[in-house]
Formats: sequence, structure tokens, C-alpha cells
Amino acid sequence: MHIETGFTLLSVIIVSLLSFIGILALLMKKGLLEKIVLYLVSFAVGALFGDTFIHLLPEAAKNGFSLTIASMVLTGILFSFIIEKIIHWRHCHVETSKNHPHPFAYVNLIGDGIHNFIDGILIAGSYMVNIPTGIATTLAVILHEIPQEFGDFGILVYAGFSKIKALLFNFFTALTAVIGALLTLYLGNSIENLTLYLIPFTAGTFLYIAGSDLVPELHKQTALKKSLAQFLFVVLGIGLMFALLLLE
Repeated sequence: MHIETGFTLLSVIIVSLLSFIGILALLMKKGLLEKIVLYLVSFAVGALFGDTFIHLLPEAAKNGFSLTIASMVLTGILFSFIIEKIIHWRHCHVETSKNHPHPFAYVNLIGDGIHNFIDGILIAGSYMVNIPTGIATTLAVILHEIPQEFGDFGILVYAGFSKIKALLFNFFTALTAVIGALLTLYLGNSIENLTLYLIPFTAGTFLYIAGSDLVPELHKQTALKKSLAQFLFVVLGIGLMFALLLLE
């Protein structure tokens, strides 16, 4: 096995394990977690919008914003809408219990899985250039994933998942980074070209989740003090995405 392959696999495994950062919530008392979960959702809104407009779309449009990019963003939005409708329909016609997670949790998992798949492609592609470039890319992904994983965990818990189930589902979606890396190592540049379509598609799913599902949930809280706190956490999520530009 080439040394680049070993570094790639080690890197994507480390990135995947970051999904367990929500384990910190297991140390919290249930009442405390219930008090802060809406602020985690607020943070997730900022992180999703920030990631879309500060990282994903600029990356997709580095050679110019094309009709293809716009079409893939819209495809991501429409895809999310359809998936959520299907899940709503399934719950209405199959589930007998009212205590099931909100459909937007599953849409978020799909979007996050594609996002992690892209990370795996980027990490493997960077190691194919040279090891220092691969390490630098891995560090950037790690620092990018930490706030993202906090937000994702908050979304899943708020949507109705137990803490353990939220951790496990987060981990399963994180494993798509390994799949993306392995495919890139096997197929080379042909799989990397997929990012031209996957990046704006992921941006569309993130826009849908943040704007259609999460922001309306935040509006259910109307108390001035809590609303201001939500706004600050949204700004914090955006601010961290801006701060990550320093690492690029």
C-alpha cells in the first residue's frame, strides 16, 4: 500500500470520528440539554448558511458562476423538498406513533452525508498531489467539521432523536468520507469531477434545511431575550465559517 493511501485512510477515519463530538452532550443533564438545544439549532442555521455562501458556492464558482451551478443548487432544493414530502407521507400512512423524528432530520442526514463524501474526495485528491497538501487539507476539514458536527447533533436531538441515536446516525453519515476517499483513490480524476455537481447540490440541500426547516423552528420562540440569544448563535455560526477562511 502506498504511503499516500495510508495517510488518506488515516485522515478520513479521524475526520469520521469527529462525528462523536456530540458525546459531550451525554455528560449533560437532560434539563440542561433541553435548554441549549435550540441554541445549537441556531448555531446550525448560521453554520449551514455560512458554509453555503462562504465555502461551497465560492468553491463551485471559482471558474465562474454558471447555469450548471445554479441548476444543481435548485436541484438540491427540489430534491430536499421531495425527500421531505416522501417522509411526511410515510409517517402519515405507515407510522402509528406520533413520537417520530421530524422529517427534516433525515434530509439533513442526506445533505451531511453528501458533504462528507465530498470531504473524502478532497482529502484523497490532496494526498494524490503530495503529503503536505493532504495534511493541510485534512486539518482544514477537521476544523470545518467541528462546528458543523455540533450543529448537526443539535438538529437531530431537536428533531426527536435520542442522544445515542443522534451520535450513531451522525457517525454513519460521516463514514461517507471514507467512501469518497476510496473511490477517488481507485478512480482518480474521474470521481473528482463529480464535485463540480455535488458541491452546488449540497449547497442547495443546506439552503433548504436552514431556510425552510430550521428558521421556522426558531420563530416559534418569541421572547425577546431568547430571540436575541438565537440571533447571536446564528451570527456565531456564520462567523466561524468566515474564520475558517484564514486556514485556506
